[in-house]
Parts: sequence; structure tokens; C-alpha cells
Amino acid sequence: MLSPHEFATLMLIKYAPDEIDLDRAELETLFEHRLVTLEDFPIGRQRPLITSEGHLLLKAVGRAR
Repeated sequence: MLSPHEFATLMLIKYAPDEIDLDRAELETLFEHRLVTLEDFPIGRQRPLITSEGHLLLKAVGRAR
């Protein structure tokens, strides 16, 4: 079960992945549950990316299309 902060972070990653601070404590739980992964950019930057499991969770609660 995700905390409200973890769920909110998952939604932020879905809709504004470039706005997420990679040092957020909630990301660790999302990584552990395989809801989020990191996407590497050629310039050496990373950003969070929702996995298929993460999309399924959001869809299950009616927040994703």
C-alpha cells in the first residue's frame, strides 16, 4: 500500500516527470515496488519514468487514461 505522498509522487511523475527531485524519499518506495524506473538521457541526465505496473496502478484508481 502506498502512502498519500508516494501516490502523489507517482502522479507527478506521470504528468510532470521533469519537475521531480530525484532525492525525494518517496521515490525509493516506488522503485522497490517497480512502479518507477529511471530513464537515461544522452546528456547524462536521468528522469523518472512510470513502468507498466505503475500505469496499471494509476489506471486502477481511475487517474490515468
